Amino acid sequence: MTPTARVVLFKGVGTLMEKMPERFDVALASGVAALVGRRQRALRARLADNLRHVLRAPGGSVEEHLLEEFVERGFRSYGQYWAEGAKLPGLAPAAVYRRFVIAEGLEHLYEAQARGKGLIVALPHIGSWEWGGSFLDSLGLTMTAVAEELEPPELFEWFKAKRESIGILVEPLNEHAGSVLLATLRKGGVVGLLCDRDIQHNGIDVEFFGERVTMPAGPATLALRTGATLVTAACFSGPGRDHHAVVNAPIDVARRAGLREDVTRVTQVVTKELEGLIRRAPEQWHVLEDRFLPS
Repeated sequence: MTPTARVVLFKGVGTLMEKMPERFDVALASGVAALVGRRQRALRARLADNLRHVLRAPGGSVEEHLLEEFVERGFRSYGQYWAEGAKLPGLAPAAVYRRFVIAEGLEHLYEAQARGKGLIVALPHIGSWEWGGSFLDSLGLTMTAVAEELEPPELFEWFKAKRESIGILVEPLNEHAGSVLLATLRKGGVVGLLCDRDIQHNGIDVEFFGERVTMPAGPATLALRTGATLVTAACFSGPGRDHHAVVNAPIDVARRAGLREDVTRVTQVVTKELEGLIRRAPEQWHVLEDRFLPS
């Protein structure tokens, strides 16, 4: 597919989903995603392996029929994520406010705001984090996030504009991102980081669902360097058409040793908390690439 065709395709599908009657778009997207999941065997195998790690007890296994059920639900949930994310720019902020609630931990966000040293929200790819970011904007906690650069650049700029239209500031994941995030935190701002994938392949070695993997060092490094409040959180789809979030208590980011040792310690704590959030709704964990070594 040519770069121009990619732009036309994404813009066309995004506009269509935004304007479709609500729930019809979710039904369509979920059905298409489920169909892709049944036909793309390699993709299905990767999601199955990821979910196997989440569902099994430590040192145990998971029944195949249960795993297959969660894989099917996982693909449908992924389709729902894209449909509901595409719908956001067409919704009034008041509608987002009515349909989103922070079910646990809202006080941690306000306490961080009162401290004035910035807030880092470490997120897994669960549910729809964009709904959470848009809701935070309505509370006066506008979030700055980083996103992978896309080709062609026009496509990235389109995604960036869409997210900024719902109240999320977006910076490209490049050599300048760290400086922008540090400046945001030093002004008392909010930074949201999806951190259950090591996109840049330079992360910290930690234990994740009983396996050794690498996780991004960004949340820990930023918190240790700035003194910002660091929390883990997840935005879940449901109940019904609504969404809810869980925010965990702040993580201890006091300096105890050298920076490298402290980053490793804090990153492991972040990872353990992400595990707990993912276990709440495994079918909503949207990571479709290999996350663990072959079982």
